[in-house]
Amino acid sequence: MVGRGGSIIEIPVRMKPRKSFPLRLSPELYQALEAWAHQEMRSVNGQIEFLLKEAVGKRQGKPLEAASSEESGNESAC
Repeated sequence: MVGRGGSIIEIPVRMKPRKSFPLRLSPELYQALEAWAHQEMRSVNGQIEFLLKEAVGKRQGKPLEAASSEESGNESAC
């Protein structure tokens, strides 16, 4: 959307509510996830969420909502 003076105004997109919790990882695992996330143009948080949804979907025998899409990659980089 364009505002006064031709400046671009971003319209906030409502995200689904998410549960926040601390996660402790070894530095080596974090670096590996960070590199993988960078290759797939995701944030580290988005990459972890994508991988967990994919694993849970496989375990349950059905894809979870975002496991089959790339919407997790739209988060800002960490």
